[in-house]
Amino acid sequence: MLRQNIKQFRTLLKQHPLFSSLYILGTALAIAATMILAIVYYIKIAPIYPEYNRGGTSYLTNVQFSKGEGNGVQHWAFSYNAVRDLFYPLENAEAVSAIYTYFWDSFGYVQSETSAGEIETLYKPVDPAFFRIYSFEFLEGKPFTHADFDSGIRVAVITEELAQKLFHTDKDVVGRIFEMDFIEYRVVGVVRGASFLTPKTYANLYIPFTTIDGYDESSSFDYMGGYYITILTNSSEQEKAMRAEINEMIRRVNQQNKDEFIMTIWQQPTSHLISVFQEFPVFPAEVYQVIRQLIYAILALLLVPALNLSGLISSRMDERLSEIGIRKSFGASRWILLNQIMGENLLLTLSGGLLGLLFSWLLLYTSRNWVFNLFDTVPEEVPEGINYVISSDMLFAPIVFVIALLLCILLNLLSALLPAWYALRKPITHSLYDKR
Repeated sequence: MLRQNIKQFRTLLKQHPLFSSLYILGTALAIAATMILAIVYYIKIAPIYPEYNRGGTSYLTNVQFSKGEGNGVQHWAFSYNAVRDLFYPLENAEAVSAIYTYFWDSFGYVQSETSAGEIETLYKPVDPAFFRIYSFEFLEGKPFTHADFDSGIRVAVITEELAQKLFHTDKDVVGRIFEMDFIEYRVVGVVRGASFLTPKTYANLYIPFTTIDGYDESSSFDYMGGYYITILTNSSEQEKAMRAEINEMIRRVNQQNKDEFIMTIWQQPTSHLISVFQEFPVFPAEVYQVIRQLIYAILALLLVPALNLSGLISSRMDERLSEIGIRKSFGASRWILLNQIMGENLLLTLSGGLLGLLFSWLLLYTSRNWVFNLFDTVPEEVPEGINYVISSDMLFAPIVFVIALLLCILLNLLSALLPAWYALRKPITHSLYDKR
């Protein structure tokens, strides 16, 4: 049956090149549009390098302190004291990491003995647990140690891209010295860089936040400061226990300081999935609303082309009525004929789907600076000189091909089933003698 469908498919391409071209192109545009949506949200949600643990990561990014009846309300992130006293000691967590957000997406100027001039680079002040939560591939060396971190030693993990700029090589870089803002750092590791599409991990340079002056300072409240917190758990049971432990800890802190302040973290820690659809922890996540809008968009992108393709197929079926009548007269059942027609159209649809997938990849690659922000409520501004890196595991993931295949099958069913079934219901005499 497959061989017969392929043979019929080749004949169709030769005999009706215009019909085949229009069908393939219409399918390609529909698949390309829907695949762009699918890939954009796949990259936002799925486990990709180096954020393979997205399913087990939770975030605390904001905290509110208030005095009395809502007077003196202040919002910000957590202080080092909160990180040290409240979150590092969590028992129900595999790892707890803090990022110094004073310098979130901050740029420094680096220079080595082999580079001419200063190089502007993005850096993140982190702790050793950052490299436990995020699975960076170390090309050389290793993360800085807890001893380095506790001692405030000026060491750094750099990307291979920065190593090339600084030392014109990414080999034998460990131990070499460079300056950032006129302060010397020693390289302890070289990693394959993350993409700007993974903003929680993207940087060119990672340093211990204990090397930053004033890293342990608090704001007007002892537990308010400049840190975002990431927590890794290895199961839903541990995550549930972690949330209960944090809620109890906040209750205890508020009870002990009830005359001074009330500490509020809303529904945090926030899972990675929720964080994609939530602007700010105080606002409810719009997960279902966004998913509903995406479903409506995909249906529109598939139904409109399907109606147009259905018209093409209906016209084509009128031309094949005599062929259908002859095959019926020789004993071909309606089911066999339907399988053949659907198989032929599926091959056309798959051809269009493959072309559409290539179109979507091309558009995402050439226009990635705005496509990936197109569906955000608050689009993130791309810093000057920063290019998105779209890696192979983002575009060639098995789930991407599965989605493309399912869309092709769905489009084929929507466009071809009704015209084919209508044509096959006509009696043999009508199929043989009806002149059109």
